[in-house]
Amino acid sequence: MPKNILLEYSEQLATDIELLCKNIKAPSNTVFQIRKSSSSVYANIREANYGQSRADMLSKFEIALKECSETEGWLQLLFNTILIY
Repeated sequence: MPKNILLEYSEQLATDIELLCKNIKAPSNTVFQIRKSSSSVYANIREANYGQSRADMLSKFEIALKECSETEGWLQLLFNTILIY
């Protein structure tokens, strides 16, 4: 089976965010949101691999892209508030 780089990176992202959240003192809503968005990237990329159609597959990748942007936003918020550096 060929290597799926997107899947590997998205799994690493979700894992790294989970570990980060265990080690920071951030508001519970922020922790919940960043965990949710980063794990959604991983889940949508996994689902895209089994899309019912090309359109379904592309839709899952587009959702994953949006969730990446959301995760980036939450990380920026944590950097801005000096909760991580």
